[in-house]
Amino acid sequence: MVNSSIKLHYREFGTENGGTPLLLLHGLLGSLVNWQTIARRLAQRHRVVVPDLRNHGRSPHHPDVSYPAMAGDVVALLDELEIPEAVPVGHSMGGKVAMWLALTRPERVARLVVVDIAPVRYEGSLGELMDAMLALPLERIERRAEADTLLAERVTHPAIRAYLLQNLVRTDAGWQWRTNLRALREGLERISDFPDPPAGARYEGPTLFIHGTRSDYVKPEYLPRMEQLFPNLTLVALEAGHWVYAEQPDAFIEAVERFLTPL
Repeated sequence: MVNSSIKLHYREFGTENGGTPLLLLHGLLGSLVNWQTIARRLAQRHRVVVPDLRNHGRSPHHPDVSYPAMAGDVVALLDELEIPEAVPVGHSMGGKVAMWLALTRPERVARLVVVDIAPVRYEGSLGELMDAMLALPLERIERRAEADTLLAERVTHPAIRAYLLQNLVRTDAGWQWRTNLRALREGLERISDFPDPPAGARYEGPTLFIHGTRSDYVKPEYLPRMEQLFPNLTLVALEAGHWVYAEQPDAFIEAVERFLTPL
């Protein structure tokens, strides 16, 4: 775990609730905003902490995009909030952060929830999407609708464009990307991969993997690696794509609450 952590921007929900806090971690090019609806519902029974990971949302930028660095930031946040252990709930990239945290600092993880991701290397089109974002002539854009029209030339799916454009903000200097887009693009190979854990590292605590049946992020051939690193795992499939918690919020919350309820 690296020591050069940065101070993350975060929001809390349900602070009056006791028990082990939940820590919701967003995916690549996301922010804590993605989790807010789920966080408010989970906050009916739990204390919920939702940070912006480094290079995302309102958190600081840094050229190190590695999982040890991102997990180190999370540990620093837990220390700041005087939380000895939490239940990380991580989606996509955030799921890899959560897994690395559990493997390297298991004493800080009471239970683990990983959403539609596995501890493996992925190949995909994220680089093309990020290149399309970087190619936008922000200095010539006056309205967000113009950015959407220009981005549509290379990104045809409206929902994907909307997700990407949530990172576009208007400042006194004009439109800018809130995310550290250049660093994320340059570090995409590392983000798409999963680093080798320390020799013999395993997280023995209860682990829930939730994945979408219409997503290919959790394939049967990944299961041996998942079981090797997380031997006490439960696998739950929901009728959804990659954005499981957004597409099936009720079923997602039910699965998480069932996992958190002592037998």
